[in-house]
Amino acid sequence: MARQNAVGTHATTISTDDGVTFVCYHETDVVQFGSHTIVLDSGGWRTVTTKLRMNQTSQQFDLGFQVYQKNFEWFVDHQGKTIAFADGMVLTR
Repeated sequence: MARQNAVGTHATTISTDDGVTFVCYHETDVVQFGSHTIVLDSGGWRTVTTKLRMNQTSQQFDLGFQVYQKNFEWFVDHQGKTIAFADGMVLTR
């Protein structure tokens, strides 16, 4: 399993194992994706930087989602739909 710094620089690593890419911020895999699915997880840390790492990952790897906050709630725009954010949510690619 190769690890390298990429998306963001502080406390962030990217690794790939058996066709699945993991973006880890501190000790939480905030985004993991393979050829068919994307999993988002804040690890309970719904911070500006967690959201930033998720969005940077989406942009860098062309995953097509955006996480944003409105009235203290998190949402995900994906494939033309807005979905309430939930830790462990699975999106299709």
